[in-house]
Amino acid sequence: MNYKMTFDYHTHSLYSHGMTPFTHHGKGTIEENARAAASKGLSAIALSDHGPGHMTYGIRLSDLPKIREEINRVKLLVPDLDYFLSVEANIRSGSQSLDINPAEAKEFDFLLGGYHLAVRNAHTVSNYFINRGYFANEINTKKALIRNTEMIVRALHENNLRILTHPGDKAPVDIMELARTCEETDTWMEISNFHSHLSGEEIKLAAQTSVQFVISSDAHRPERIGSFEKGLKRAMEAGLDPARIVNITELK
Repeated sequence: MNYKMTFDYHTHSLYSHGMTPFTHHGKGTIEENARAAASKGLSAIALSDHGPGHMTYGIRLSDLPKIREEINRVKLLVPDLDYFLSVEANIRSGSQSLDINPAEAKEFDFLLGGYHLAVRNAHTVSNYFINRGYFANEINTKKALIRNTEMIVRALHENNLRILTHPGDKAPVDIMELARTCEETDTWMEISNFHSHLSGEEIKLAAQTSVQFVISSDAHRPERIGSFEKGLKRAMEAGLDPARIVNITELK
């Protein structure tokens, strides 16, 4: 595969906390992640830990000054990278479509947004069961698809999201409607190297619009940062022109 990834904007660190301050969803420090990115020849990396509304792995907003300080320290140690502080905000229903409000959004360089379970006001229980085949009859699945799609479309319109992460994962959605909305809002649709979404069939659907795609490692360990091969293979098997993937370049 004669291609390389140029940047990875979806990575996790120790700041994606677990249930206690001593357990972590991400396993690497910012420095470890940066060194891994540099070793892969990336030009840029974004730290994008889970939004604070995630009940088990949410970032603590009070940590943001410490994270900025740590990024500035690591820049001196690993200087050949551009660094961005982002967050994988959680999409939800209710009065606020993300678990990051507009004032909090200004603390980040840009926002990623994705649907996750274990988030309040996000239809977690019904999506959990439907996604695993329980009560997943035609009526229930259609209702969930409409509801989830409307929830994500609203988040895309109400927030300036750089990337819609792993659309189609964890809950049924209308991929074409999401692709049209991402096209309107200039949001990249993620082809995850970690998750199976966008799937090949979903890529074929989304590619009927002029939306742009991005491959992300969604790395939770330093050694997985910069991983893109499975995502690119899936995209190419779906017939997607690699030129439509904003962070993939062909090696000459």
